[in-house]
Amino acid sequence: MGFSAAVSNSPRILPSSAFASETTAKRKICSLPSLCRSLSLLHGQPRFRLSSASQLGKRISPTIHVAASVTVSKSMDEVHLPKGDMWSVHKFGGTCVGTSQRIKNVADIIINEDSERKLVVVSAMSKVTDMMYDLIFKAQSRDDSYVSALDAVLEKHSLTAHDLLDGDELASFLSCLRNDVNNLKAMLHAIYIAGHATESFTDFVVGHGELWSAQMLSSVIRKNGIDCNWMDTREVLIVNPTGSNQVDPDFLESERRLEKWFSQNPSKTIIATGFIASTPQNIPTTLKRDGSDFSAAIMGSLFKARQVTIWTDVNGVYSADPRKVSEAVILRTLSYQEAWEMSYFGANVLHPRTIIPVMQHKIPIAIRNIFNLSDPGTTICHPLVTEDEDDQTLDSPVKGFATIDNLALVNVEGTGMAGVPGTASAIFGAVKDVGANVIMISQASSEHSVCFAVPEKEVNAVAEALQSRFQQALDAGRLSQVAVIPNCSILAAVGQKMASTPGVSATLFNALAKANINIRAIAQGCSEYNITVVVKREDCIKALRAVHSRFYLSRTTIAMGIIGPGLIGGTLLDQLRDQAAVLKDEFNIDLRVMGITGSRIMLLSEVGIDLSQWRELLKEKGEVANLEKFTQHVHGNHFIPNTVLVDCTADSHVASYYHDWLRKGIHVITPNKKANSGPLDQYLKLRALQRKSYTHYFYEATVGAGLPIVSTLRGLLETGDKILRIEGIFSGTLSYIFNSFIGSRSFSEVVAEAKEAGYTEPDPRDDLSGMDVARKVIILARESGLKLELSDIPVQSLVPEPLKASASAEEFMRQLPLFDHDWTKERKEAEEAGEVLRYVGVVDAVNQKGNVQLRRYKKEHPFAQLSGSDNIIAFTTKRYEKQPLIVRGPGAGAQVTAGGIFSDILRLASYLGAPS
Repeated sequence: MGFSAAVSNSPRILPSSAFASETTAKRKICSLPSLCRSLSLLHGQPRFRLSSASQLGKRISPTIHVAASVTVSKSMDEVHLPKGDMWSVHKFGGTCVGTSQRIKNVADIIINEDSERKLVVVSAMSKVTDMMYDLIFKAQSRDDSYVSALDAVLEKHSLTAHDLLDGDELASFLSCLRNDVNNLKAMLHAIYIAGHATESFTDFVVGHGELWSAQMLSSVIRKNGIDCNWMDTREVLIVNPTGSNQVDPDFLESERRLEKWFSQNPSKTIIATGFIASTPQNIPTTLKRDGSDFSAAIMGSLFKARQVTIWTDVNGVYSADPRKVSEAVILRTLSYQEAWEMSYFGANVLHPRTIIPVMQHKIPIAIRNIFNLSDPGTTICHPLVTEDEDDQTLDSPVKGFATIDNLALVNVEGTGMAGVPGTASAIFGAVKDVGANVIMISQASSEHSVCFAVPEKEVNAVAEALQSRFQQALDAGRLSQVAVIPNCSILAAVGQKMASTPGVSATLFNALAKANINIRAIAQGCSEYNITVVVKREDCIKALRAVHSRFYLSRTTIAMGIIGPGLIGGTLLDQLRDQAAVLKDEFNIDLRVMGITGSRIMLLSEVGIDLSQWRELLKEKGEVANLEKFTQHVHGNHFIPNTVLVDCTADSHVASYYHDWLRKGIHVITPNKKANSGPLDQYLKLRALQRKSYTHYFYEATVGAGLPIVSTLRGLLETGDKILRIEGIFSGTLSYIFNSFIGSRSFSEVVAEAKEAGYTEPDPRDDLSGMDVARKVIILARESGLKLELSDIPVQSLVPEPLKASASAEEFMRQLPLFDHDWTKERKEAEEAGEVLRYVGVVDAVNQKGNVQLRRYKKEHPFAQLSGSDNIIAFTTKRYEKQPLIVRGPGAGAQVTAGGIFSDILRLASYLGAPS
């Protein structure tokens, strides 16, 4: 026989007047249980008689009574309870009263608060409620350690009381505390023997923490000369259990009892217990999850208070979980509906039911940080009346985002569902029967399927129930399947302005698409206070960051990996270093270099590399380079939704990874020509993947360093122009050489000068061979729609045939003067004809071919007007047939090439949502 079978009556609360005596006038007596005459535990077992100090030897009632907060009025005249703005309600959680010093701090806040009247709701000291639940668990598990655990509870409160109180206040509290603990010990012993505790007995035991903290705090305030009483809210708050671990307040009965309590305990400062209440039958109960917040809200409603302040250990309500979004901001105001929606979807705001009591009276709720009194916190209130459109601010229509993890989707689908009344009722009736909680529902208007989300731990029971309920329909083919999709999370966007702002859904879905997040289900109510999407669990944080950034609640943040920190890559890193602050402050762009890798060593960071000393860090903290590990590190940071790898090498091996990176949702930016000029089938595969995904692949710097050549060509094609011919000097190195090859200067002398100035590759033959120009030609040809291989482009090499086999660059440079005579002769022939030598690449789109060769141009031709290392490209199109479109500018040098890459990075940031 269990404990519940042995106890005929649950513990009850009797009016405090029933226990009053002349000796206790205007004084509180202990909140002690006088236990039932006997607890018949097992048939034939002995009975136990327990009594509290207040019984004074009287025969104990068969009903368990709880005497608490007893006071006798001075006169027979009842004191009326004033209500309204003169009252402010404050709630302090367990952390706020966790130590004696924190209780003193709470007392100071109450004393210094300027309201005429104050009601303060307190929780049990930090960890005490858990300790009380543990007592019940140990006792019903027949674990003897419940005795020592209860002694630890006694010691914790005794030590705290000694720190706070003295004299009669200390003696009175310690006497009550010891009495309570003795009676709890007897009750726990009975539970130990029975091996079971009813819910009402459990609620009675765990509520003691609030009783003790309320008594101590009220004593500290009285010690400071303030008139103060404490309230055992079990005498006042009456609630009706509704199942599903919830209760509904009985406001009419609670108001009647409050009037009676106040008439006997008039005070301008009241310290009330949170979390605990009574049923209409005076049986102790609790307000369940976040019960103290609920207590404060109910009290605010009963007193018609000016404001309810919830004191906690954070500065307010954040726009997103700051543990997942480091740039989350404090929301200074929220409407009741916004707070309700965010709390339902897991945001650390308030429990939704906490808002209900104050909402009907339009009482604001303030969330404030007890450890940061200067911060105003968040105010939850009735939304302000909207001003005319000219006065509206540019605030984001979305106030914040919340997530729920560990969910599964259940999809019930079949053609036999369409138009059949009662199908949805049958589905959710089966779900209800197994006690599962439906978090979200989505159904298309075709009625072909119903999709809903439930906690993952409940999904197996739900699936089995649905399979059983619809077995006949499944066998007959009217339903095709009951499918379970595990490992899901919900992301909810909340904001009252969403209803009046067009395009919010589009912006949300666009942000998710650009972060390469696939949406599995969508739900939105007609009120439009929230839009809910279901995503893969592993994508949840990434999705949260992406949408948070997109609505300007934080910077557009991009995780970057730099491959090849040589001349070009190193210059880019220095440019990023110099511009980082400006990008953050003025353009809301946060570029975080999470990794730098060369061919031998790499440097990784979890939060972003300090670019002011990246060279030193690479040497001191670098590890062995591993491109796959590098990629996983940069892309695996779920706190940053967007990843870009910047390939600053000329390595075909690195380029071979582009397709895999794009497929994984990693953006790619590069000046490396190898991918776009490599095998045609690989190029076409790469471009096809880019076009069908939201992953970007930018390569402006592959053709003209920092010149807008690729983007100009794209612009012409996208606006309907037709390319006829592209002709240009594409090599800054060869432009410099032939611009300098004048007068009496020899060819070898000019090449040596270009090498010394850093214009050429370490081996000048790489430039003189013409292959670099050929790769640029093939890139532009393919961009123009020509399907050509690199081998289809005839290339005139400038390397003398005998020197192609030179063993080294140094050997080549020593032998090159032997051929100066041939070059001088060719130059003079051109000069005599009024022409100059220029090394050009040509895309002949009409005839679908290309070539690279040394050509002669008249001195008045634009190509003859170049100086230094300038590039020049002429686009002949249907629109620009008579007068080609010319793009001209520096085409070589680390600064301009790095600048071109940087420009692509900023273009990516713009596409991902940064303000333009």
